[in-house]
Amino acid sequence: MKSNFLISMALVTTAEVCDANPQLLVSGELRALEPVFQIYGRRQVFSGPVVTLRVFEDNVLVREFLEEKGNGRVLVVDGGGSLRCAILGGNPVVQAQNNGWAGIVVNGCIRDVDEINSCDIGVRALASHPVKANKKGHGEKHVPVAFAGTRILDGEFLYADTDGILISNSELSV
Repeated sequence: MKSNFLISMALVTTAEVCDANPQLLVSGELRALEPVFQIYGRRQVFSGPVVTLRVFEDNVLVREFLEEKGNGRVLVVDGGGSLRCAILGGNPVVQAQNNGWAGIVVNGCIRDVDEINSCDIGVRALASHPVKANKKGHGEKHVPVAFAGTRILDGEFLYADTDGILISNSELSV
């Protein structure tokens, strides 16, 4: 399911969506993530249904998700905000691009920045780090996650551009 937002992003920014929908911001149906993320990847504007994952310094489940067909979805990974290692690298991002994921948001670090920046996919992360993650397979799929000042549920919709990241309870028509 493609979002109207994605089709219209050249004309409608996240800032304009916020300006046009103050009632959704007040009710919490539309939420802006705190501006803590760096922008990576060639696709600076992306949107799609959210798939959630919670891991800590382990990237096995991240890789497993990105091996699946993305169908325009956005993987939202709560890495616990760890700045001690990277839970996403270049190879999984190339695979995500090739499998049709719209984007990846990581509450943690990435590595292989030059490779990721050459991919036609949107990636947001706290920072880059050269140390690789553990490979034990620990984590939780399709669970509510909370970071950057908001709670994010599996199945919600994410809209990202250079102004920021929005989460909506439902798909927005703009």
